[in-house]
Amino acid sequence: MNIKMIVKGWFVQSISTSTKIFKIMIPISIFVKILQETGLIEYIGKALAPLMSMMGLRGEMGLVWASAMIGNIYAGIITFFSMNVDLTIAEVTVLSTIILIAHTLPIELAITQKAGVKAITAFLFRFLLGFLAGIILYHTYKIFNIYQELPIGIEKIVAVSHNETWGGWALGELKNYAMVFCYITGLIILIDILKRIGAINKINSWFYPVLKFLGIGKEVIPVTVIGMTLGLAYGGGLIINEIKRTQLERRNLLYALMLMSLFHSVVEDSLIMISIGASITGVFLFRFIYTLIIMYVFVKITQRWSEKRMRKLFYSRKLTTLTLPHPK
Repeated sequence: MNIKMIVKGWFVQSISTSTKIFKIMIPISIFVKILQETGLIEYIGKALAPLMSMMGLRGEMGLVWASAMIGNIYAGIITFFSMNVDLTIAEVTVLSTIILIAHTLPIELAITQKAGVKAITAFLFRFLLGFLAGIILYHTYKIFNIYQELPIGIEKIVAVSHNETWGGWALGELKNYAMVFCYITGLIILIDILKRIGAINKINSWFYPVLKFLGIGKEVIPVTVIGMTLGLAYGGGLIINEIKRTQLERRNLLYALMLMSLFHSVVEDSLIMISIGASITGVFLFRFIYTLIIMYVFVKITQRWSEKRMRKLFYSRKLTTLTLPHPK
């Protein structure tokens, strides 16, 4: 094993990934600053306040969620860092959980549609169920009165991006980008180590009995695991490529894609949100249990529906032949 080459690979991948992310982050940071300077962000907050308040969040957090849905998770995070707000662990966890359910939608909905599910159906599925998840999680934390304190270090992260001068703001944003680069580098190293020691394969094996319990056909389990571990955006190309190898029953693929839409990139994305102050009880445990319940009910209800009804509500016209990779 060449340690030097491994470290170089980590660095190159970190630079490449960070560059792509910063192309989204920088324009959004400027946009958020302009909204703050002009006072427009207050109007956006007021427009979204009724929706966000039902999840125990202040109105301007709607802009954070919108940034994540239109851009990606990092866009949402940088928008959050660009605001001078203090959130409790419970609030950060609720916000993080709804972002994990509904983010990077332009890319991921296109992938989902290409794989055989209508984009509008997938959008409503993720947005509405993300909203419902936020409401449930908020009331759960409120009832048990837990995670009401500020996350350690989050005050410092938020404070650096708040300065009344443009020069101070720019310096704060550069510090934020440096922190994001460190997050990305750390995650790349962690994921690579987990792969090398076989932990990722172990995680994959844990999901097999779960998917069988939900009533999802065993022929779609391999492609489902790909999406759950790699994510719909990063692993999307691999998913589409793998789908082209063997004939696959369409309804089972629908179930697999819907499950992946709610619960994917479970290692990387969860670690990202935990790193900004969210609790694992929401971003992983709750989201996992919530997805199981939703999918169990969804499968049980739609299993009785006719193919005509399924085509009308769910199936995309983009796909005519569905296939599945052989399990490894």
